[in-house]
Amino acid sequence: MDFKNLLAYKKSFDLAMKIFEITKGFPKEEKYSLTDQIRRSSRSVSANISESYRKRRYHKNFISKLTDSDAENAETQTWLEFSLACEYIDMSTFNQLISQSQEVGSLINYMINNPSKFGVREIIIN
Repeated sequence: MDFKNLLAYKKSFDLAMKIFEITKGFPKEEKYSLTDQIRRSSRSVSANISESYRKRRYHKNFISKLTDSDAENAETQTWLEFSLACEYIDMSTFNQLISQSQEVGSLINYMINNPSKFGVREIIIN
């Protein structure tokens, strides 16, 4: 299977693209701060999922990259909080994006807790 077929990847990529479209409407003065930060963190979720899948031969690397992905997802949620507080997005948009982000987080944690379902074999050395 290709990493592009992973549900966590598909949903995180979709979320990053939604965030990209929404942030096009953010004020110009946010270009190098909030806009850049939320785009980077949301894109990093997908990037780390793809990296983890390529490193699935190594149990610890797989988990490590997924943990990074989960952290980037949490960072994205924080930037969404700022976007709401600054009134760049409305409550409806915020709730939709947070819900999708939480779903992505659940999928990432499923992968972390079930690595063998993704082709990871833990090698035990005595």
